[in-house]
Amino acid sequence: MKVSKQDACAPSGITVDWRQIDWQKVYQITRRLQARIVKATQEGRWGKVKALQHLLTHSYSGKILAVRRVTENQGKRTPGVDGITWSTPEAKSNAVLSLRQRGYRTMPLRRIYIPKSKGGRRPLSIPTMKDRAMQALYLLALQPISETTADTHSCGFRTGRSTLDAIGHCYIQLARPICAEWILEGDIKGCFDNISHSWLLDNIPIDKTMLRKWLKAGFMELGSFKPTNSGTPQGGIISPVLANMALDGLQELLKKTFYTRTNRIGGGKRMRYPLKVNYVRYADDFVITGCSKELLENQVKPVVREFLKARGLELSEEKTRVTHVEEGFDFLGWNVRKYKGKLLIKPSKDNVKAFLRKVRTIVETNKTMEQANLIKRLNPVLRGWANYHKHVVSSKTFSYVDHQIWRKLWQWSKRRHPNKGIKWVKNKYFPAMPETRQWVFAASVRNKGRAEMYKLYFVNSTKIVRHVQIRDEASPFDPKWELYFERRNLSKLAEGMAGQKVKQWILKKQEGKCPICGQMLGESYHIHHKVWKVFGGDKLGAANLLLVHETCHKQIHSQGYSVAKPAAA
Repeated sequence: MKVSKQDACAPSGITVDWRQIDWQKVYQITRRLQARIVKATQEGRWGKVKALQHLLTHSYSGKILAVRRVTENQGKRTPGVDGITWSTPEAKSNAVLSLRQRGYRTMPLRRIYIPKSKGGRRPLSIPTMKDRAMQALYLLALQPISETTADTHSCGFRTGRSTLDAIGHCYIQLARPICAEWILEGDIKGCFDNISHSWLLDNIPIDKTMLRKWLKAGFMELGSFKPTNSGTPQGGIISPVLANMALDGLQELLKKTFYTRTNRIGGGKRMRYPLKVNYVRYADDFVITGCSKELLENQVKPVVREFLKARGLELSEEKTRVTHVEEGFDFLGWNVRKYKGKLLIKPSKDNVKAFLRKVRTIVETNKTMEQANLIKRLNPVLRGWANYHKHVVSSKTFSYVDHQIWRKLWQWSKRRHPNKGIKWVKNKYFPAMPETRQWVFAASVRNKGRAEMYKLYFVNSTKIVRHVQIRDEASPFDPKWELYFERRNLSKLAEGMAGQKVKQWILKKQEGKCPICGQMLGESYHIHHKVWKVFGGDKLGAANLLLVHETCHKQIHSQGYSVAKPAAA
């Protein structure tokens, strides 16, 4: 028997054909169980939650999705200590059958180090593919709980939330004249490496046996085994959610402790003074606002220290400081500061310097590269950085960045032709585009007999678009918010396709969903031709195109789904 479109959640003792899985049914079964977990969590029925978690972690649908996740993410080609990856459909099918809780033993993590942006190295621990898949399986049952119980102003490592939502909360809490003027910038020292194992085992609602195995797995470094007595490994799929749940609760604690202060004034009357203590967190970085420096230093900071101490954590003193809003502070790559009473959020100087350093490095290390190839190398970097900052006050910064990039490319162009005049170099590398501007770093290349023009992306051409803040109580696993997240995701995808009318039309027709698995499309998608080009299908006609996930695109071609069958086949 095979797991096919008619039997997506099959009993044990069967074989799995990865190419024949009915993804729509798999997602439907899993989402229904997750919705039931959310409902039981909201009602406080923890016995029911535990039973539903057991049902989900032992289901074939859950195991199939767990294997799909670890074989489609960025680390799919990175093996653990056993050197094994699951790159073929057969390997993925066997992996689904291997995910059994009985007799499961973890393997040590593979330890590597990656450089930090401000110096030093960050340890990264890589589990084996099987351990990653088991973590992904239990994460399916844990995420509905973490999203239901999370702090509303926690935005890191959460489905549907981003850095833009975190900086949006900062704007709301600081923009008005009556808002707080002092900010505590907090940073937790070695958050992932120091979380108390005993606290996690006592407070995380998940199978304790499995959690203990992951926490105590240890790691291999320079050929020797080293145990792990604290922390959750950076590199584990379940680690961000564990860290989030360990830090959840601080927002409610601050709200209860510092909501108002009551003072007695003349005549026996009482007046309530809001202390303006608000909290925003992204991963292990957070900011807390307050009405005075003394309040944050002498009252708020001790409460935070006690909260973290119970979890085996402590504040990083060198990175934790109290600043005034008119002095400004950096958060998530942006600078938040009031100028004459008006709050402006701009790209931070450090972020701009790091970006220009990256661009200059690309140019300097490719001195002999063809111009068209250099443009293709630079454009994704420029467009990605501009899209990250396009929701804040960035116009002047974009113009400055474009000028700095032009200076570097002008230097690169002149170096290639030391014996040519400036006018000749300008005409070769910076031809005039009357419809846009006089200086455009562009190159004409002949491709299959046709001339194609490659132009460098102008950062300043990025349109400033204000971000729509997500609702605090919205949960992607709660059925009542499903339509809200669908509309939000559709709007975000359409925004990313600005100027591409054909793609926007297809996206609207598909309602933002992949026609194969029925799930919402993400930022990375593939364009599929219903009638293949080799059989005369229209290359650019909207009626012949579909937007699908990368894996679904492979499945279309391997199985010849109806949307892929060529008319002349």
